[in-house]
Amino acid sequence: EALLAELVSAKQPLYGLIQRCQLDGFLWQQVERFYGYTSEQPSVKDFAIELFKSCYSMGVNSPLGGDSIKLSNDALVFFKRWKDSRTHEHTFETLSDDYAELLGIEEDVNKRNLKEVIELDYFRLIDKKVIYELVKAVEQRTLSEGEVTLWCRGRRQAHWFADFKHLYEAVDIASQFFVLLDTIQLNMESSGEAVQSYVSHWFKLDQLYRQYIYCLKASSQNTLLNSLTAKIESLYTNRYLLPLNNAWQQHVDQMSKWQVPDVIPQSQFYKKWVKPYADKEQKICVIVSDALRFEAGHELLSRIRQEDRFQASLESALSSLPSYTQLGMASLLPHEKNALNIADNRTGTVRIASQSTQGTDNRDKILKGVFGERGSALQAKQVLDNTFTENRKLFTKGCVSYVYHNRIDHTGDKMQSEGEAFEAVEKAFEELVKLLKRLASADVYNVLITSDHGFIYQNKALEESDFLANDVKGDVLYNDRRFVLGKNLNCSGALKVFSAEQLNLSGDVGAAIPKGVQRLRLSGSGSRFVHGGAT
Repeated sequence: EALLAELVSAKQPLYGLIQRCQLDGFLWQQVERFYGYTSEQPSVKDFAIELFKSCYSMGVNSPLGGDSIKLSNDALVFFKRWKDSRTHEHTFETLSDDYAELLGIEEDVNKRNLKEVIELDYFRLIDKKVIYELVKAVEQRTLSEGEVTLWCRGRRQAHWFADFKHLYEAVDIASQFFVLLDTIQLNMESSGEAVQSYVSHWFKLDQLYRQYIYCLKASSQNTLLNSLTAKIESLYTNRYLLPLNNAWQQHVDQMSKWQVPDVIPQSQFYKKWVKPYADKEQKICVIVSDALRFEAGHELLSRIRQEDRFQASLESALSSLPSYTQLGMASLLPHEKNALNIADNRTGTVRIASQSTQGTDNRDKILKGVFGERGSALQAKQVLDNTFTENRKLFTKGCVSYVYHNRIDHTGDKMQSEGEAFEAVEKAFEELVKLLKRLASADVYNVLITSDHGFIYQNKALEESDFLANDVKGDVLYNDRRFVLGKNLNCSGALKVFSAEQLNLSGDVGAAIPKGVQRLRLSGSGSRFVHGGAT
């Protein structure tokens, strides 16, 4: 191992010392005895080349280039131990890359089928071959989901796995996506059945799509996954997103009020989940993560459960409509029935009675108005930046605290960064788990994580047919990509108008919502990441 390490450096002092001591003859006798290596002019480099060549040939059960396998099985044992050694990792990788070209490995690998090379990890090229074959098999559906998962996960022990991790995960996820899409039936006899079906299994397609696109971007190997990605994009939009939301829209069209039987509305969040703790003066913290949609909440649940000494469960609620930040944030705060109203101006601000709910300071005032000094609203950054002692002072006995976290919406709502929406979800998971640990260290053991609204994200560029003309008439106050706010609104059948009363709001400001997943054009705004609608 020490002599092999010298092959990647400018000088070879150890081998030089052996030669000066006239021990090189003895060295090669021992190498022949242990590993079967013979040569008229033995050298460390020649031995190394033969080591890669013979071990690869043993792995594929046929000699490379038709030559006989010259080394013994003990050489293979030595080779595998050396390959997996942390100390010699750099040496192995450098020599492997150098000798792959010298030995014509690429040409040989390309002649072989997946099963011949799936167990090998001697050259980086092998992983590329395995992924290429897996992508083709998943796309053409020639392997079962179980086989794909088994082989992708089996590669986790392979030497180069870290370099190809996201590609293997993308292939595994794509296989799961196709199988699930084949089995799912998007039937919904009622709005209640639609919601129940979504939160029990339909959401998984949104989740798999997000995970696939995240792995695609993290791998930086768009070309290798090009055709697979195009297929997933097409199926996600045409066989899931559009049919699901068109079917759901039929129920929305029949609604005289925005509500779904047996589904808790977001406006009852405080009453159902926070008030029981507040009434007993038990310490409770509500983390509101902007745009943390249901499927992301489901993945966060599993991540929390993986942490020591943490337990978690998941429940769903119906977003307020329009599903935008101002209304969602207001709906989560303590308030009387029908106390929410949208301001009669061009800001889109939502009030509880006459009190604005916009921004942390106003939400802090509302909580202090209900709980006195026990109530507080603060930003997640403050909790993450605080010392252990500062957080313990912040979360006192019996306090009701709302902590606002904004990673997903902050990224997705900007035209320049909307394409990073799924990366933002991944970062949100990390930050929320870190936030939970900070709260636990401040003796906060009851935590509710919720969101103001969800979102729809389509990674590919939208087509012209995805947009509607904004023909909303009346006293229009506020325009967005998925809703229009105003009074006395009327429009074409491509949008549905809800009055304030139908939205369970007081005041006169209602909303017009595009049907299905269509968007309204908005200058200077992105269109792939959207929320605000009834979907």
